[in-house]
This record gives sequence, structure tokens and C-alpha cells, in this order.
Amino acid sequence: MTDRIPLLIDTDPGVDDAWALLMAFACERHRVIGLTLSAGNVGLEHTVRNALKLCEVAGVELPVFPGSATPLVFAAEDAAHVHGRDGFGDTGYLLPSRSAEAEHAALAMIRLSHAHPGLLLVCLGPLTNLALALRLDPTLPSRIARLLVMGGAVTGQGNTSVSAEFNIAFDPEAAHIVFEAFPAFDLVDWEAVLRHGLPHREVEHWLATPSAPAAFYRAISRRSREWSEDRRGEHWHCADGLAMAAALEPDSADWARHAVAIETGGRWTRGATVVDWADRSGGPARARILRGFDPVRLRHRLRQALAGAGAG
Repeated sequence: MTDRIPLLIDTDPGVDDAWALLMAFACERHRVIGLTLSAGNVGLEHTVRNALKLCEVAGVELPVFPGSATPLVFAAEDAAHVHGRDGFGDTGYLLPSRSAEAEHAALAMIRLSHAHPGLLLVCLGPLTNLALALRLDPTLPSRIARLLVMGGAVTGQGNTSVSAEFNIAFDPEAAHIVFEAFPAFDLVDWEAVLRHGLPHREVEHWLATPSAPAAFYRAISRRSREWSEDRRGEHWHCADGLAMAAALEPDSADWARHAVAIETGGRWTRGATVVDWADRSGGPARARILRGFDPVRLRHRLRQALAGAGAG
């Protein structure tokens, strides 16, 4: 396929990020042009190394651009208790054979937006890199054909605090900058993820697929899957997998457009995504919020990712 959609992924791998990346690598309609990395689930040193290793396992040659090691303003806690200290389940995998690029992720975003018309930008982690890029080049949104963000809890049922989801809570100032800069973007929030859980036994069956990506993912996700089953019950929730499915196949999704603001203060609400459900504010309805995704297509995308197909 010659007219593949260029896809740039900003991420912080992370176990569920890894499955989402494998989904993107396997997609025939999209061509991944690079990975930009930030701290988030774990520190930047680990997220960069994990991205490089996943590319190696999947047999994909992609530039990997290290970005921000900290949020814009305030320090934030990572999610190593879920993903492992290294973000990949502390399996002790052999280190990747190649190194990351010298160019900063924010600069790479700007450059690649000029080089690739029709660019799809998918952000699976904190939005620090994109916020930095916007401060350097406020015209950036005009060159992004579509932005999809995995983040938020649209009715305040957070997974990090009472009201906030991890990616937004990690750097609310960055999220505020991004949400105000883009005239339109897609949002896949944590509450949508909870509506699209997958039975653990079904996931374990998929992970028995005889391929290098499946074997690697089975190993790095074991700790996270056990934590999830203990804390959340019989369903596995792959937040970034759902986001990537919606990015790759938007016509299989149901969307609702509303104005969304980010709360950067508040004792109980810092990092909250405040949605104007009744359209009372008069503000622009920039966010297209995921309400549902075809479960058959979601399962197809997730299983296809484990088969070992590379982006080329």
C-alpha cells in the first residue's frame, strides 16, 4: 500500500503502551514514522530503552526520540507499582542493540510535522513533549491532520486520584496547553477503557500465540496482569490498546463532541478533565470523546498485533 497514513506516536512504555505500539506496527493502512518518548509510567531512561527493545522484538526499524524527563512544573509519581520498576515487568530483558536519536522529541515533532503531510499524532502518555513543541512552534496544530490523546476521566472517576486519570494528572499544565492549542482532537479517556475490559482468560489465550511479540508481551505484562486481576477483578484493561484502535480505525468508534478543560489547581481536582456535557460554557467543543468501540474490531486489532507483523 503506497498511500499509508503517517503516524507519529508519543508514548511512555509501559505495558499497555507496548501492546498499542505492536498494534500500530501491524497496521497496513498506517506507517509509523517515529516514536517520541517521555517519562510517565516510569522514568525516561526506562521508557526510551523499552521503546527500543520493543522495536527490536517486533523487527521494526524506527527512530526513537527521547524527550522530557519531568513534567513542566511539578514533580509527579510514576506507575512503577503497576508496570514494574523498569516499566516492562522487571523481566531483566537483554538490552536493545541500538541507541536513541540525539534530537529532542519536541523538536522531532515539529520537524516531522513539516515532512509528513496528513500526519496522525497519537499521544499515549503525559503530554509534556507536545506542550513543549507547541511553545516552540504555536503553528504546529495546523500541520497535524488528526490528534488523538489517551487521557482523562470525563465524569471524574479517576484512576490516580479521586477525579484524575494518570496521564493528565502527571502533567496537568502540559495537558492544558495542548487542549487549548488544538482546534479539534480525539480523546479516549479512562472511563471508556473501563467499558471495554477483556476477560483475563481470553487475553491469556491470545498471549499463547507462537510469535516473538506475543512471547515478549506475555513476559513483560505478567506482573501488571496479576495486579489488575487482584485489584480490578476478572477483566484486563488495556488503555493504550483501546486508544490505538480508535486512532487506527475511527469509523469503528462512537464519538461525542464537547468542550473540555483541564483543572490545574484544586485540592481534590488537580488534573481533572472537566467536560461541558450540557454545552453551557459557550466554549469551543474541541474534544471528540470516545463513547464506544466495536468490540469485534478491538479484539481483531489486539490479536493482530501479537502475530508478529511489522510496519516495514
